[in-house]
Amino acid sequence: MKNMLAVLPISLLLLAGPSWAEEPEAGPFMELPQRVPTPDEVSAVSPALAAYTRNLLLDEVWEREGLSQRDRSLVTIAALIARNQVIELPYHINRALDNGVKPAEVSETITHLAFYSGWPNANTAVGVAYKIFQDRGVTADQLPSASPELLPLDKEAEAKRREYVDNLYGDTSPGVVHYTTEALFLDLWLRPGLSPRNRSLVTLSALVAAGKVEQVPFHLNRAMDNGLTQDEASEVLTQLAYYAGWPNVFSALPVFKKVFAER
Repeated sequence: MKNMLAVLPISLLLLAGPSWAEEPEAGPFMELPQRVPTPDEVSAVSPALAAYTRNLLLDEVWEREGLSQRDRSLVTIAALIARNQVIELPYHINRALDNGVKPAEVSETITHLAFYSGWPNANTAVGVAYKIFQDRGVTADQLPSASPELLPLDKEAEAKRREYVDNLYGDTSPGVVHYTTEALFLDLWLRPGLSPRNRSLVTLSALVAAGKVEQVPFHLNRAMDNGLTQDEASEVLTQLAYYAGWPNVFSALPVFKKVFAER
């Protein structure tokens, strides 16, 4: 590092601050937690958080009517992957499997969110799911094929979507527009590993969790066209308030309200 500093102009060293001027002393390495803290550990740090977790989140929110436990698990997994929050992911993947989500659906959710949350987030989720699948004895024949027979395409709806996007953004990024059609809507969205309703459910959950409200109208309408009811969509927001935070949910509320009114 000192050799590199010798060739830098003094003005850059001054602008960079004292960290460039001298080697910092090695400090203690802060090891980040690798698991969800136990209830006793949470109580030792924040008794109120422990109480809210037990009495409000687990005993009340997860038991609310309007959205099944299975759907709540899919919503929560999608939110955690979208936000790359790995610590709670093992617990919630296991809970999802206990709630009736199939290993194939967990696998396909990760695949789907590679496109909607990015490859790095999906690969992080793979690392978590791999150990869980190994521990539970999940075999290859329980997972979606790389090249399955695709679901039927709604050609009229796809033609309208494609024309709209092509006209709006075709000159801005032909590559994005090309792969939006070929990779997403003519392939990914037609994979049978998730039902159209559940694929919409995880997409919508990931978008709200990531604060991408601009994308919500299209995908909320698509979700409801695919069978998600208004009451279920409303309860998705309730679940996400706890797993993505109130600000993200309140940003999405006006969008949901407008879509509900227009329908």
